Amino acid sequence: MKLVELDAFGDQGLSLIERGQPSPCLGEVVVKIKAASVNYRDFMIAQGFYNPNLSLPLIPLSDGAGEVVEVGNDVKSFKPGDKVCSVLFQNWHDYSQPRSISTGCEAAGVLTEYAVLPESALVKMPSNLNFSEASTLPCAALTAWACLQAADIQKGDAVVLMGTGGVSIFGLQFAKALGANVVITSSSDEKLKRAESLGADGLINYKENPDWGKKAFALSGDGAKLIIEIGGAGTLMQSIDSLGTDGHICLIGALQGINSEINLLQIVFKNIHLHGITVAPRETQKQMNEFIVQHDIHPVIDQEFDFEEGPGAILGIAAGNHFGKIVINLDR
Repeated sequence: MKLVELDAFGDQGLSLIERGQPSPCLGEVVVKIKAASVNYRDFMIAQGFYNPNLSLPLIPLSDGAGEVVEVGNDVKSFKPGDKVCSVLFQNWHDYSQPRSISTGCEAAGVLTEYAVLPESALVKMPSNLNFSEASTLPCAALTAWACLQAADIQKGDAVVLMGTGGVSIFGLQFAKALGANVVITSSSDEKLKRAESLGADGLINYKENPDWGKKAFALSGDGAKLIIEIGGAGTLMQSIDSLGTDGHICLIGALQGINSEINLLQIVFKNIHLHGITVAPRETQKQMNEFIVQHDIHPVIDQEFDFEEGPGAILGIAAGNHFGKIVINLDR
């Protein structure tokens, strides 16, 4: 079988190799991977930024979808022919449990023709999606879903989204399905128009509006209930400005720095709730999948690469030119 292997950190560390097809042990499932999607996390892992002490070689990527071809003797949840998605944290069943090893980092990932995964590292695909669409769900979609759940977003609430990457576009789709009003930021007017076509109610070009937090506050009608924060230190004060009383910041990344001086009194006076979000457990992923089917939501795929182009797709996500998700198709 063909697979991509990370054997050294850096731009030259990813290569296509071949190995024999695997067989499952107890508790394991062999999945013929049909598609995998790329997250910024995968780029950070490949560069050695995420965990420089990670054991190599490693099969990269956490997010994939495919068809079960073989199961271990004690596997009860899946059978050959089932269509499945991967789970990021392999044994994180619900919020009562601590997180464990993650797919594509401490454990082998899914950029391979056949992946061997624990039964607990899989869920069934939403029935309305194809494999490419389903491959985008485990990290980006689930992160957006977890943020909306943390803030208990309801019909009529206002949500602010930063940028037009995978998490933000899923946040837009989910929020609109919940009946919320959405304000979205970007440095590209073209991307803002695409977001508007998906239902965005307010559009802000943050290059033209450096104090975009105040504008987001106004467009939200006396402040938003939630902002999904991806910038970190460089944008946190703007995020605070965008919120109304009792609003929520869901911090999912720190693309603009990890150390920040913030005005704590603004957080106190506005009763702001600050959440750190790292996806969600397997049971929450299953609930999200049900919502996707119920509302017939289809992920937005910006680019789709062939398997042999996988290493370039991982490195290319750093440019930030995509709208929605980048997918690697292993079935064409």
